[in-house]
Amino acid sequence: MVVIEAILRDFGSSQGRGVVVDSPPGAGKSTLVVHAARTMAESGERLMVIAQTNEQVDDLIDRLATAAPQLEIGRLSASTYVPAQRVIKHGTVTVSGAVSDVQNSAVVIGTAAKWATVSDGTWERAIVDEAYQMRSDMLLRVAGRFSRGLFVGDPGQLDPFSVVAGERWAGLSWDPMQSAVAVLLRHNSDLPVHRLPVSWRLPPSAADLVSAAFYPFTPFRAGTAEGDRRLEFSTSAIGGGSRQHRSTPSALDLGPRQHRSTPSALDLGQGIDNTLEIARRTGWALHELPARHTVRTDREAVATIAALVTRLLQRGPVAYSEHAPDGRPVTAERVAVGAAHRDQVAAIRQALAGSVAADVTVDTANRLQGREYDVTVVLHPLSGRRDAGAFHLEAGRLCVLTSRHRHACIVVARAGIAELLDNHPSAEPVHLNVPVRFPDGWEANQAVLAHLSRSTVRA
Repeated sequence: MVVIEAILRDFGSSQGRGVVVDSPPGAGKSTLVVHAARTMAESGERLMVIAQTNEQVDDLIDRLATAAPQLEIGRLSASTYVPAQRVIKHGTVTVSGAVSDVQNSAVVIGTAAKWATVSDGTWERAIVDEAYQMRSDMLLRVAGRFSRGLFVGDPGQLDPFSVVAGERWAGLSWDPMQSAVAVLLRHNSDLPVHRLPVSWRLPPSAADLVSAAFYPFTPFRAGTAEGDRRLEFSTSAIGGGSRQHRSTPSALDLGPRQHRSTPSALDLGQGIDNTLEIARRTGWALHELPARHTVRTDREAVATIAALVTRLLQRGPVAYSEHAPDGRPVTAERVAVGAAHRDQVAAIRQALAGSVAADVTVDTANRLQGREYDVTVVLHPLSGRRDAGAFHLEAGRLCVLTSRHRHACIVVARAGIAELLDNHPSAEPVHLNVPVRFPDGWEANQAVLAHLSRSTVRA
């Protein structure tokens, strides 16, 4: 709370252009944004909030409207936006594409892309969520709308994304691919920078690895201790305890049509249950498939992920934590699958369709950023590849994929990634005036693989 009070004090000041808050995964960025927005709005300040995706905007609106049901909130959106149920259920939220319809609201929230189209209206203060994801050119287009900002983000995760190659601008002061925070600090070196030192999402088993692999110079710790959380299964593994096993539908109980469409633990062997058991006990598991170069939508890897997620839910997982000491069932909504590419996401969704895992979230790292689940299953970005390019080696992508969980993360990959990394050492071009990022993707991947080698199940 001391850190939060210092942040709000600096943000409420009239000195300088803003405040920067660096935060590790699960440190409470969204909680801070909601708390700051509510505090400023209730003090009479009109506030604008900028997020990077519609999903992030809707989450913030839902959380803010729940925390402060008396606040009038404006949801600035594109004409094609379809209001989410968690937004329209709040009677104090006005959804519109026109600033004139929402500018009298205590808080107006929208994506950076939408705010960049706004040509009228000003606010005294603004909050920028996931500020390290925001491109500097977006900040330039919205900076005229506010006088002072609170920039909250995670420096260890994904950089701003663009489908346009940006090498031509690398090193230039007007490089649009710099993050909003990088440009802000370059031109305002005296701005206060605060750091949230604790992750309330990641358990100690994950916080130690993620901190060492992705945040070597700004380490953080878990907010919980060993033993505060545990994951239990309501049914036994295949081959053990038949009475309990029959109490939850298995692959044999699903009927012939569903059995054919969804890979089962019986199809892929008891390695599925072994992987789930290791993940339950240690918080991590690497399910390693035989080494082979494959297309991106590796059918065997997709089938394995589908089998893992389906079997996980069939076994009735229950999560015990500081929020649920008596246990809380891990339903499909509390499980996520992450991948690097949209075609991989589409293949996994198709494999899960019609199964007990049909409602599991399946998405890319870009869209999973900022979200939280009890259990995650990850397709390693380098699985089955012949090369290790910049996209697949990016440390931020692997950081996002391995830091969404509260209890366990299962990584699915083909053997040979360590050899691939050795054959493709990091050799990114060095540009003048561009700070070198540490750690780079090569180092981060090696650190994660070394840790996962202790909890590997080979198919």
